Amino acid sequence: MPKSASTTPTAPVAPRGPHSFTRHGITVTDDYAWLKDAKWQEVLRDPKVLDPDIRKYLDEENGYTESLLGHTAGLQKTLVREMRGRIKEDDSSVPSPDGPFAYFRRFREGGQHELFGRMPRDGGVEHIVLDGDALARDHKYFKFGGSRHSGDHKLQAWSADTKGSEYFSIRVRDWATGKDLDDLVEETDGGVVWAADGKSFFYVKLDDNHRPMQVWRHRLGTRQADDTLVYEEQDAGWFTHLHESTSGRFCVIAGGDHETSEQRLIDLADPEAPPRLVAAREEGVQYSLADRGDELFILTNVDDAIDFKIVTAPLGAPERKNWRDLIPYRPGIYIIDLDLYAGHLVRLERANALPSVVIRDLTSKEEHAIAFDEAAYSLDTMGSYEFETTNLRFSYSSMTTPSEVYDYDMVKRTRVLRKRQEIPSGHDAADYVTTRIMAKAHDGAEVPVSILYRRGLKLDGTAPLLLYGYGSYGMAMPASFNANRLSLVDRGFVYAIAHIRGGADKGWGWYLDGKREKKTNSFDDFAASARALIDAKYTSAKRIVGHGGSAGGMLMGAVANRAGELFAGIVAEVPFVDVLNTMLDDTLPLTPPEWPEWGNPIESETDFRTILSYSPYDNVAAKDYPAILAMGGLTDPRVTYWEPAKWIARLRATMTGGGPVLLRTNMGAGHGGASGRFDRLDEVAIVYAFALWATGMAEA
Repeated sequence: MPKSASTTPTAPVAPRGPHSFTRHGITVTDDYAWLKDAKWQEVLRDPKVLDPDIRKYLDEENGYTESLLGHTAGLQKTLVREMRGRIKEDDSSVPSPDGPFAYFRRFREGGQHELFGRMPRDGGVEHIVLDGDALARDHKYFKFGGSRHSGDHKLQAWSADTKGSEYFSIRVRDWATGKDLDDLVEETDGGVVWAADGKSFFYVKLDDNHRPMQVWRHRLGTRQADDTLVYEEQDAGWFTHLHESTSGRFCVIAGGDHETSEQRLIDLADPEAPPRLVAAREEGVQYSLADRGDELFILTNVDDAIDFKIVTAPLGAPERKNWRDLIPYRPGIYIIDLDLYAGHLVRLERANALPSVVIRDLTSKEEHAIAFDEAAYSLDTMGSYEFETTNLRFSYSSMTTPSEVYDYDMVKRTRVLRKRQEIPSGHDAADYVTTRIMAKAHDGAEVPVSILYRRGLKLDGTAPLLLYGYGSYGMAMPASFNANRLSLVDRGFVYAIAHIRGGADKGWGWYLDGKREKKTNSFDDFAASARALIDAKYTSAKRIVGHGGSAGGMLMGAVANRAGELFAGIVAEVPFVDVLNTMLDDTLPLTPPEWPEWGNPIESETDFRTILSYSPYDNVAAKDYPAILAMGGLTDPRVTYWEPAKWIARLRATMTGGGPVLLRTNMGAGHGGASGRFDRLDEVAIVYAFALWATGMAEA
């Protein structure tokens, strides 16, 4: 554990800047508001303009973290070496057929970034069109956005972000010459949909607040200044994205917030025609669609179908009044996604935190399912460039079984294993155990907890345990394979995932029970999961390290305040901890679209009081806290760098014991951390080294 007081380095003390505000008659004091740079928009684009006082403070915090965790440098290197040893360095995707070619992505030995290429459909010589390692060479940060070939297979549109700020620039490469055309389209979300003739493409432009509000069409050979505005969203709380429809006939403009959605179609054979609205937005109604001939298949929660149902509508008159049930709503069976092929409808469902794939023959109406028998596992369909096919590609994994990719013949019902994730340093699934327990929450709800440990581990309560959680936006945390975790598990850790409310692990109702005024259910479910693991002798109090990122970082901050005594340590990556202040600032990129999730404290006093009651930053108290590591990114547009900085400053000034509390800011990266696949391991190694250190195992 932490070294003795005489050798302990002194923690930085953030100066207080008196600042308070009153809203709805409630006064809130925020002494660390100065850590938010007044010109934060510019900092996102160019970190060099950061206020020198703020930079000095962040640098001091980084120095302090280094002084306390520096002695784990050797351990971190060992962890990176182990994790890297489990990555197949020249890994490649299973090639995806489209017409005469099969397209793939792969890495070269030692390479950090992907290569995009293709080969003849039935195998043959590879042709690489984009080399991520070469493109990244001149940049400190490099991340691909989208990459998509034109319908005639002659051009490849691709995008990249070279700052970490998630503004992507689109370029177009000629397959024949290997060179980019002169076209350059900047400040986009990275996605591209080609018109059928390959002479123009559609994209979404981000505004100055980093919001995707506008759809534009770019004609090859012209300047971005001459592009055509196709659609503009008026509601700042709505984000707009593009994708191709299932048949490839349409560009789908999909808009929405966390509760409501609306879609429009552009005929790619007639790219200058205006977009056609499918069904007008109605608050609380969500829908997404797939097309086949003159019919639309729509996944929706309309008519109180909390876990969603599938309806059909004529393409010519797709408005709400013409929707007809095809797969009716069944409570507790959550339809996550639908995929459509010429002869089959495929749906991905989840019941009680376990997924299955159901295939419907559209001629005979017959259905059959693909399911698996492990206690906890993850299943995903993978889509296809081709519509006229009977082949369904899906992936499967569990906490002990590395990922497997199958091609499944939907007519013959036969499957072929196309790829098994290779673990070069070796992996025997039989050496590990995966299981599930149910934790009883404060109100009797049953919270699934997925567990992984090494076979032979004595379950007598002495093992350290890492408990991971998220619990927001209806995102489920799959019980999938992750090779990195084995570095903790092989050192005697139990690894557990708490499938708490706020995620859709047990259906959409599970999500609704963990948001807005019910948000605290997420925090209480996580604490209940920890207690259930203690009761079942997987670990004991003060042997648990909590881990979460982004909205899961809010979970960590809230749990530190509410149940800190259960934990030896807490890791909060890019943590959304300053919830009230962020939700009160409608200029921040993600604030208006987040109001449906957390509430709008500007308009509503009730929402203000609810958020104030749990916001981690606002509820730091004079008591003992576990050791805490908060990690942020200077150019992060989602969870801004000042959130973890303010939180740690207030914790250190307020807590009466425990700790230490550490802040580590990546001065050159955004929300996703480092950009290369191996560089990211350095950050995972810091998290794991901290977890080992907090449980007294860093020297072992």
